[in-house]
Amino acid sequence: MLPFASCLPGSLLLWALLLLLLGAASPQDSEEPDSYTECTDGYEWDPDSQHCRDIDECRYRYCQHRCVNLPGSFRCQCEPGFQLGPNNRSCVDVNECDMGAPCEQRCFNSYGTFLCRCNQGYELHRDGFSCSDIDECSYSSYLCQYRCVNEPGRFSCHCPQGYQLLATRLCQDIDECESADHQCSETQTCVNFHGGYRCVDTNHCVEPYVQMSDNRCLCPASNPLCREQPSSIVHRYMSITSERSVPADVFQIQATSVYPGAYNAFQIRAGNSQGDFYIR
Repeated sequence: MLPFASCLPGSLLLWALLLLLLGAASPQDSEEPDSYTECTDGYEWDPDSQHCRDIDECRYRYCQHRCVNLPGSFRCQCEPGFQLGPNNRSCVDVNECDMGAPCEQRCFNSYGTFLCRCNQGYELHRDGFSCSDIDECSYSSYLCQYRCVNEPGRFSCHCPQGYQLLATRLCQDIDECESADHQCSETQTCVNFHGGYRCVDTNHCVEPYVQMSDNRCLCPASNPLCREQPSSIVHRYMSITSERSVPADVFQIQATSVYPGAYNAFQIRAGNSQGDFYIR
């Protein structure tokens, strides 16, 4: 084994053999191999159990909202209305309106959520998403002068026949005589009244009166039959609205005479059989 062993004394030879045996039995390094102490990412060495144990990364608050610890790793989660950002840790708002939010009409995005709103004339249903039509006509009887008609999202005012809508809510009489939208002949006069018109004969004069204009008859002073008659008669038509509070003045007339000391008398000649009208 040793080429020089035969040259050594017996005691020295024994000592050299002991040193060789001790050197072969002792390790070169007293430290443990690295494979015993090194752990993979997400683990740390537990000296008590002599094993690698999982690191709870969530205790370091790496996530903006919620953290879920996993074996050897962790995962961040966001609250509803948010999604993970590019770094997989922070949370950014989700625009639900661009992602098909269930709003029936209008959608408004807000931080972490969204709001549904309705167009004018609608109100939000209790479910928070759908819209119901508002019946404006049921809230007030003064929206329209004549009749209110509810429509989807709005209302409209209607007028009776012979009237036209003024602005959006009032009714105005159509003057068929002025607009020539009538069926009166050339020998008739068109008389307009609220909601319609009437054709009357133009010549109202009866002997001994002679016609001076469309509505004025004159009794000539040279005619003996005119001595006890009014000198002139003027025919006028007026429209009187119904359901008026009474008593009420319908019209006022004032007589003038070219004769000094003349006496003027007024009376209702016809059309007052029930005594609805009187002179004062």
